[in-house]
Amino acid sequence: MHADGVDAAVEAIAIRLDRGLSLEDLDGVLLAYSSHQSAADRVRVNFLLSKKVPQDVSQWQLQHGISSAVRPVVLPANPLLGMLGRVCVPLLVRGFRVGYLWVQQNVDEASPAAILNLLPGVRSELDRLASLLLEGNTAASEHRRKREGIFLAACDGTAAAFDELAGWAELHNTAPWQVAVLFAQTDLPEPHDPQASLLTHRTAALQATVGERSVLFSAGTPMVAALLVTGDVGSGGYSEILRRYGEEFAKREGGEAGRALVGLSEQFPDLRELPRAFGQARHAVQASAVDSGLGPITNYRSTGCYQFLAAGGWKATSAKSVYFAEIEEQDKNAELLPVLELLYDKNGSVQDVASHLHLHRSSVYNRLARIRSIIGADPLSGHVRLELHLALKARKWSRRPRI
Repeated sequence: MHADGVDAAVEAIAIRLDRGLSLEDLDGVLLAYSSHQSAADRVRVNFLLSKKVPQDVSQWQLQHGISSAVRPVVLPANPLLGMLGRVCVPLLVRGFRVGYLWVQQNVDEASPAAILNLLPGVRSELDRLASLLLEGNTAASEHRRKREGIFLAACDGTAAAFDELAGWAELHNTAPWQVAVLFAQTDLPEPHDPQASLLTHRTAALQATVGERSVLFSAGTPMVAALLVTGDVGSGGYSEILRRYGEEFAKREGGEAGRALVGLSEQFPDLRELPRAFGQARHAVQASAVDSGLGPITNYRSTGCYQFLAAGGWKATSAKSVYFAEIEEQDKNAELLPVLELLYDKNGSVQDVASHLHLHRSSVYNRLARIRSIIGADPLSGHVRLELHLALKARKWSRRPRI
């Protein structure tokens, strides 16, 4: 980070606003503060000394919605915390959240109106400050971008990129490798700015894998993050990575932490196998996104028939099973097909299906009887079962995220 530039920018804005300012990152760590101030409350003094927002102050700030705000947020005074009123200015670059600038009210100010009136006049300075923070982010550095470009080109099968990767010192004597693809399943709309979304995935992956020595490299795309891994991270390690990834993703996108998923490839000893491994990890996380039964940590080898659907390029417009189409037409309340899929997935255990759906066993048997009457065949017999189970999974696969 260009510390001198950031400090100077904060000081210049403070003079223009005639207020005390403090700049913090998304985790509440102090990045810069102004010497220009008419007064400092207890919270500001403690913050400047400790360099970190205390937990009680952080909760007070977050409950006012600063983590998802795109415009200045007014925080009223909190005498219990020793805190004067403040205005939080979220700093964003092309939709990517890089930090928060805090503007403290003066002791004699009853409202933040004066601050809000002055902020439009320093819009260009605020934009410059946000840009300085972005440029200082390791995830946005030119060196980092070039290396990620090489890695992703190798994942796409570009021959020249393999030679570049082979020269990376951190990869020497670390084979065999594995590719992991991270995906954040949220209710947020599709990214309107691919570059901002790419930076979100890139930064979330970096933050999520700090301290995990088995992760040799990470890269972001507009939809997912990809990791190159050596050794055995283990389910516990991936669970922690997913927890951090979901939190970091939500922090930067301004939403709630969603369900984070990871797809894992088979291990491979040669970097020229990277495209195949990347494809496996991508298909594994797609399968996990549409089939919760696979769990949040999914190995390609455990995705079952989704391997065939991925390899065959199956599309929603493909010919459907006749039996499946007949059941689907009669299943207006979605009572039959979910029971059938669970029964197949749980090895034909009616008791397990009944427990999972909170039904009586007799209800499961009744629904199976309805299916038999609709298709004129036993849905548990060999070929019929195979056909219907595959059709159910094909329908799910058609709804996969297009990664």
